[in-house]
Amino acid sequence: MYLDKAKKAEIFGKYGKSNSDTGSAESQIALFSYRISHLTEHLKKNRKDYTTARSLTQLVGKRRALLNYLYDRDIERYRAIVKALGLRR
Repeated sequence: MYLDKAKKAEIFGKYGKSNSDTGSAESQIALFSYRISHLTEHLKKNRKDYTTARSLTQLVGKRRALLNYLYDRDIERYRAIVKALGLRR
């Protein structure tokens, strides 16, 4: 499995406040970004996998909603996570 407990704890530890910080917007955005990159690679090989394409679209929408939330609430946290993950607006 590409996303096990250890990998999640690593992502949450790097972008969240601690390894068990699963609720902060930054940690969720980082997790979504990891999953998006994995699904993107899968779709490059399997371009007719429409179910995965739909899941990818949903994940991108969820990440966008969280980024918009963070942008409205705390612009500095938004800028920090966008810079750390290398996202573009």
